[in-house]
Amino acid sequence: MKGLLLIALVSFSLTAAFGQSGGNRNGNKKKKNVSYMTKDRMQREENKFLEKQWWLGLKGGTNLTKAIVTTHFSGVSPTNYPVREAFKEYEDFKSYGSQVTLEGTFYFRQLSLSLQPTYSRSKFVYANHYAWSDPEIAGNSLELHYSQAQKTEHLVIPLLVRYDITATRLRPFIQAGAFAALLINAGKEVTISGTDYASGGEHEFTGDPIIVGASDLFAPVYYGLMGGVGAHYHQGNVRLSLDIAYRYGLTNIVSPSNRYGNDRLAGVGDAMDDMTMDNIVISVGCVFPLRFLGNAYKAVDNK
Repeated sequence: MKGLLLIALVSFSLTAAFGQSGGNRNGNKKKKNVSYMTKDRMQREENKFLEKQWWLGLKGGTNLTKAIVTTHFSGVSPTNYPVREAFKEYEDFKSYGSQVTLEGTFYFRQLSLSLQPTYSRSKFVYANHYAWSDPEIAGNSLELHYSQAQKTEHLVIPLLVRYDITATRLRPFIQAGAFAALLINAGKEVTISGTDYASGGEHEFTGDPIIVGASDLFAPVYYGLMGGVGAHYHQGNVRLSLDIAYRYGLTNIVSPSNRYGNDRLAGVGDAMDDMTMDNIVISVGCVFPLRFLGNAYKAVDNK
């Protein structure tokens, strides 16, 4: 009797032990399934996250300016030579300016819509040449040269559409859009030099520059188109950029009603031409994503 009871107890213990072991194996399988599903779901969420992103940052650089004359004007009316000889000579893309930009960009599947308010300082130079001679005394003459530098400050507000050509760490892109430029300030510096042959010899001279505020001579706002190329480099959660853009002015940057309004400039025979303004703009920058997955995840991409 005691032997039967002992056999029964041993059988019950073995059954319970195998049952518990089987339960643990089943439980482990369930945990593995739950873990696998969670990881797969997280990957899908990460892919959705990477399809769209907000970026915010700063960039700055330099610019070169070209003034394109649409109508010529002069403060001097020549009587003994063609008026064309009094036209100004412009320097194209020779004077450097600068700009700083706040960039806000929404990215979605390699396409971006970017608003980039920019404080821009530009400079362009033109020159006038005049000659006077005494018809009664041979060699009694005077040559004058006026070099005039225009410096403008604008708040340029471009709205650009950008396309990333690749989705790799180094991403070349193209962009295009339109802009409005609001005048902040402007000035002119006139340097007068020449050669005087009327004193019995050849005497070269240079006068003190005339520096005046010229905001009234420029239009309060002008508009244009903009396009360019560049590249982004992704470094962790930071995007470094280099871009070259061309701003193509469409409207007159000069105020026609104030063309002759400055007495000091009118005194040296200056009258600004009607013109548009183009710029070559070179910028480097750094922007940051505004949406993060977490500290351990690089939000820019998973390449």
